[in-house]
Amino acid sequence: MAGKGDSVKTIFYALGANFAIFVAKAVAAWITGSSAMLAEAVHSLADCGNQGLLLLGIKRAKRPPSPDYPLGYGKEIYFWSFLVALMLFSVGGVFSLYEGWHKLHSSEPLSYPWIAVGVLTFGIIAEAVSMRACLVEVNKARGTQSLWRWFRESRQAELVVIFGEDLAALFGLVFALAAVVLTMITGNPVFDAIGTLGIGILLVVVAVFVAVEVKAMLIGQSVEPVTREAIRAFLQQRPEVKSLFSLITLQMGNDIMVAVQAEMANPDLSTAETIALMNATEAALKAQFPDVKWCFFEPDDSD
Repeated sequence: MAGKGDSVKTIFYALGANFAIFVAKAVAAWITGSSAMLAEAVHSLADCGNQGLLLLGIKRAKRPPSPDYPLGYGKEIYFWSFLVALMLFSVGGVFSLYEGWHKLHSSEPLSYPWIAVGVLTFGIIAEAVSMRACLVEVNKARGTQSLWRWFRESRQAELVVIFGEDLAALFGLVFALAAVVLTMITGNPVFDAIGTLGIGILLVVVAVFVAVEVKAMLIGQSVEPVTREAIRAFLQQRPEVKSLFSLITLQMGNDIMVAVQAEMANPDLSTAETIALMNATEAALKAQFPDVKWCFFEPDDSD
């Protein structure tokens, strides 16, 4: 069964890398006049803001349950993650598309293009370090799953968002570097504009994929399929349970809610004895699956 990646550590890695890259890109964009570089600077600044929102979401999701929110605030991280996806789409993607379209109608050449090449190379290295740190945590979470399957089935919204951001940032830097180099070789600023448009399209596509995944969590998803089946198998092999009729799981941020409808192995027990067995099953379930915070057990029969 897959584990859980350390999302907070991954976010801080990405925040440090993106802030350093933003400063370098902003200076280079001002000196060179490259629209691809400007788009990348805005992208990095947006990513810094996004990581701040994710950290805020993680903090708010840890608040204890209240009368208005009896199952806690764990799902709040999904709201902030969805907001990040929208920012990635609008501030990053749409701005880049606008800047690229504007550049297509401008013949202004690049100034000091070697500065842009140096900054973009630095950015690729810094972003690769951040991506490597992200992949370390993703690999812990995904186990033997493919990256694509993990992305589709993961319930760690903040890790999904950081993975999408880092992936888009790394490829965006490569696009920008290729655009600047081609502009230098040919002297044609159209390549810089095309690179900017490519960055915009990349960010929009990644943002849409991330938003779709986070939206599903926001609406209310069960736990990951592999975990759900492990919980089912655990309950079915318990000596107290004869038949498992229904199993409902709900991912609440980092916490899990489980509702069980089952036939007890010995229907002739007293009410007190049945309750004791149910409590024992719930305690064993929480011990085996520490993320299970709420468990509601309903005894039933086959009639």
